[in-house]
Amino acid sequence: MRLTKQTNYAVRIMMYCAANDPNLSRIPEIARAYNVSELFLFKILQPLHKAGLVETLRGRNGGVRLGRAADKITLLDVVRVTEENFSMAECFDDGAADCPLIDSCGLNSALRRALNAFFEVLSEYTIDDLVKARPQINFLLGLEEMPPANAAA
Repeated sequence: MRLTKQTNYAVRIMMYCAANDPNLSRIPEIARAYNVSELFLFKILQPLHKAGLVETLRGRNGGVRLGRAADKITLLDVVRVTEENFSMAECFDDGAADCPLIDSCGLNSALRRALNAFFEVLSEYTIDDLVKARPQINFLLGLEEMPPANAAA
């Protein structure tokens, strides 16, 4: 299974907004941080906004921010909104396969179990977990200057 580029960048948008909290994040800044087009990010924002995962504020001082706390948004929340199809095989689609084993196939059962395990793992991780896993995320995203080397001492 492979997630789409849209899902990959949806998670990145969410991480950027979490790292930049409580400030509003601007699409040009997010696009620059990830070296991707603004148009592509605007397209990704639509389903995230519709699902309530992000809030957008229009206007000169507008931007985007998380729709709820980063520790309340799981990877599964984002993946479910951005992925169109979780069919791992043709027989996942109702009536799509012309196979005599469709109702008693071991492959179908195994793949469904694998997909459920995948969803379970995604539900264990929040956007907050991803951001906290990278102590220098604000520097890496260009949100702040690199702290002096002796600052930790």
